[in-house]
Amino acid sequence: MVAHSGGPPLAMYLLPLGLGKEVYAGTTSLFFTVGNATKAVPWLLLVRPSGHVWIVMAACLLAIPSGVWLGWRLHGRLDQQQIYRACYGLLVVTALKLLWDGVSGYLA
Repeated sequence: MVAHSGGPPLAMYLLPLGLGKEVYAGTTSLFFTVGNATKAVPWLLLVRPSGHVWIVMAACLLAIPSGVWLGWRLHGRLDQQQIYRACYGLLVVTALKLLWDGVSGYLA
């Protein structure tokens, strides 16, 4: 699960469906791949990244194989129940973080 504006709602929708871990991982990956790919070209046309931004983007691209490898290893080692527990746990942590940000912003 990705902890940004789309990750928690997608997880809240998909987790109760009880999908197999392969289908859950594939659906989540495809959802964000398509969503981010459709945003990439318009973003690049609007923002016109400077030199240092291109360096950061290249560094992030180099991190992708490591993330894919780590996800593949975890997916193979964890059974479906463990993956669902981890996803629900991350969802709770994300919700608590968002609540904390909202309350602290309101009180400040």
